[in-house]
Amino acid sequence: MLSLTDSIRISSPLSDTRPSFLSQSGSRTRRQLKFVRSRQPRVSFPQRNICRCSATEQPPPQRRKQRPAKYKKELSEEEKGIDPVGFLSKYGITHKAFAQFLRERYKSLKDLKDEILTRHFSLKEMSTGYELLGMHRNMQHRVDFLEWAPGARYCALVGDFNGWSTTENCAGEGHSGHDDYGYWFIILEDKLRQGEESDKLYFQQYNYVDDYDKGDTGITVEEIFKKANDEYWEPGEDRFIKSRYEVAAKLYEEMFGPNGPQTEEELEEMPDAATRYKAWKEQHKNDPASNFPSYDVIDNGKEYDIFNIIGDPESFKKFRMKQPPIAYWLETKKGRKSWLQKYMPALPHGSKYRVYFNTPNGPIERVPAWATFVLPDADGEQALAVHWEPPPEYAYKWKHKQPVKPKSLRIYECHVGISGQEPKVSSFNDFISKVLPHVKEAGYNAIQIIGVVEHKDYFTVGYRVTNFYAVSSRFGTPDDFKRLVDEAHGLGLLVFLEIVHSYAAADEMVGLSLFDGTNDCFFHTGKRGHHKFWGTRMFKYGDPDVLHFLLSNLNWWVEEYHVDGFHFHSLSSMLYTHNGFASFTGDMDEYCNQYVDKDALLYLILANEILHTLHPNVITIAEDATLYPGLCDPTSQGGLGFDYFANLSASVMWLALLENTPDHEWCMSKIVHTLVGDRQNTDKMLLYAENHNQSISGGRSFAEILIGNSLGRSSISQESLLRGCPLHMMIRLITFTIGGHAYLNFMGNEFGHPKRVEFPMSSNNFSFSLANRRWDLLEDDVHHQLFSFDKDMMDLDKNGRILSGGLANIHHVNDTTMVISYLRGPNLFVFNFHPVNSYERYIIGVEEAGEYQVTLNTDEKKYGGRGLLGHVQNVQRTISRRADGMRFCLEVPLPSRSAQVYKLTRILRA
Repeated sequence: MLSLTDSIRISSPLSDTRPSFLSQSGSRTRRQLKFVRSRQPRVSFPQRNICRCSATEQPPPQRRKQRPAKYKKELSEEEKGIDPVGFLSKYGITHKAFAQFLRERYKSLKDLKDEILTRHFSLKEMSTGYELLGMHRNMQHRVDFLEWAPGARYCALVGDFNGWSTTENCAGEGHSGHDDYGYWFIILEDKLRQGEESDKLYFQQYNYVDDYDKGDTGITVEEIFKKANDEYWEPGEDRFIKSRYEVAAKLYEEMFGPNGPQTEEELEEMPDAATRYKAWKEQHKNDPASNFPSYDVIDNGKEYDIFNIIGDPESFKKFRMKQPPIAYWLETKKGRKSWLQKYMPALPHGSKYRVYFNTPNGPIERVPAWATFVLPDADGEQALAVHWEPPPEYAYKWKHKQPVKPKSLRIYECHVGISGQEPKVSSFNDFISKVLPHVKEAGYNAIQIIGVVEHKDYFTVGYRVTNFYAVSSRFGTPDDFKRLVDEAHGLGLLVFLEIVHSYAAADEMVGLSLFDGTNDCFFHTGKRGHHKFWGTRMFKYGDPDVLHFLLSNLNWWVEEYHVDGFHFHSLSSMLYTHNGFASFTGDMDEYCNQYVDKDALLYLILANEILHTLHPNVITIAEDATLYPGLCDPTSQGGLGFDYFANLSASVMWLALLENTPDHEWCMSKIVHTLVGDRQNTDKMLLYAENHNQSISGGRSFAEILIGNSLGRSSISQESLLRGCPLHMMIRLITFTIGGHAYLNFMGNEFGHPKRVEFPMSSNNFSFSLANRRWDLLEDDVHHQLFSFDKDMMDLDKNGRILSGGLANIHHVNDTTMVISYLRGPNLFVFNFHPVNSYERYIIGVEEAGEYQVTLNTDEKKYGGRGLLGHVQNVQRTISRRADGMRFCLEVPLPSRSAQVYKLTRILRA
């Protein structure tokens, strides 16, 4: 199988995904494409031979000097080559049906890449469709619009710029306006101001970004060309030879052309080539001298009549030394000021528009699929695209570089709309000023934003996406979101988006459903095209044009908004035709039966390959309740290529324990098993105690369950405080430290937000009273103490690199005493979940002899605890006695419902 890198390197015929008019001899659209792409950061790929090699073929061995074994370089996954069932061998899985399924999927992936490369120059080009599709400024004083609507018969742009006319700006007839794949092309010419004349040059270009006035000096085009001719060309250099055989051709013309012999008798006997050439040269020996490069014609002693044309090196060197008259040619290019003086934009910044189609079912209007800014109307039944092209002086300019990819992730999940304290929809600017400083202070190194992509109804949180290339106008403009990302980067925070490619909104007037009047444009037809329970549409992942749309969408958010990664929402909805709503027993047959959508798997593989090749530092996180095998294994070894997967079962377990199980019946073994999961993939696991589901999806936050929804210490019972606050801290501490290298927390839960989130909807009379975050609670003792602990917990990783170290060595799990202990690096974690029993000298095994000091204790008074551990007890020395399979042990005091973190501060010799 060709890897993505290989596929991108392989040249193929020009993409026929572009309309035919984009590949015709007219170069205007090519210049526009070049202009648009020049504004995007590019990634260079090394060249590769065109031949396609078998996946099993290895490059010829190279002789190298033998190095000692200790210097032997470990091969990367890519260097090891392609093995479509590689991760099965690694984990010792011997399920034949699943292995065969992986091999068939691998072959399908190769076929899919071959199909893509017949229509696109490379996978890179296929994933940058936003450079052509949608609305783009062309340097030749016009705007170009390109849209995919294969079921439409007629296409036009309507908007406030043309009085909503359905005929003024339409696609041309035949291949001048659309191609065989259904891509429609419309040109909007800028309008001449009164008294101005159109440009005389067909190739006249304008720079819309830089504010210079080249071309406004009053010099005519004729004068420019005359100056260029006078200062650059010398006598005899006023033309180029079109072919190096021109001299030979002239010689043959004299011999055999109209002026040469016409009959065999006239031809007589033909002398050899050398004789003929010498005679020709003697004839022209008195010709005037010329600066034009001279040629000689020789035959190199060949018997047959073929000439070699040899140029004069000196004359060619002289010609190459000349500097072209670039300064004069620049006079034909004009700046933005001259364009504004001469033209009015065909589509001004801020113009509202839609695309109009005539279909077999009648005329329809739609928001363009590639629109980058959309305004839904008040009742959500209609929407308008907004042309976003601010003047250069107002366009956002990036200030900060993207942070370095960290070795561990401490993710702060948030929703912009509910991030404010006031009962309203908060904006990007509100989030920048109020939330980002809090996240930085709290010690997190990444934010994950949900609900950013434009969606129809606010109460859907953002999961029913209508416009995949647009930021939600509820929160601000595209430039506002750029500023949010930029400011986060300035604080050292990565920015992740929760991306929803597993389904889309079913609304026709504002989304993609029945986009071109047919039912088979972006989505499956029939039952398969509809989610069984959520009322959403399911993408047709096997269609190359749908892949073009979705893969370009991922690249768009990275290129345009500099996001650092994606959390792929609800993969189980797309991976199975039953949308994940089935009983899973863990049998491997469930991952390769008739209900598995192979096309969706291929899309995810392509998404990860393309993202990680074009953007090596990007991070992708998979959310899949079914834990599809190979989620985080390399695509070259049969995996899907994600960097992390979210362990959804951990949060479900904690919620079930808090709501349904008495404290003394909690099973320590079950807790550890759920948090650690499959040890083979623990290092790729993202854990969280509670994410937005506990706050948004109709549930209660853990703080509301543990200490109630009252506000302030005075309204919380002492019993609730003694139970709720310790458990709140312990649940977070063990979830944070026992798993992989990534942890997530939802906005406000770090300080025990006592209120659930409820978006305004008809059932609550569209109230905003619960659609906010009570940041003022940080002034209250209880919530401030919980926040202080969470902050110190983040510092534990920031300063001690807990998550970025090795995995936890869990060596003590006792269901009777309800004690859990494990080692991670030089740190010892001890948890006593028993609601009543405290232990004065509880024996815990350790591997290193020395002194262990408490670095974090949930029972400290500054966290609202009882402060039962004295100062002397903060340092413990090992005893030379085996315990828990370790060489040494500690006798540690363990108050009930408390947890301590010990760090080895001094090593003692045994």
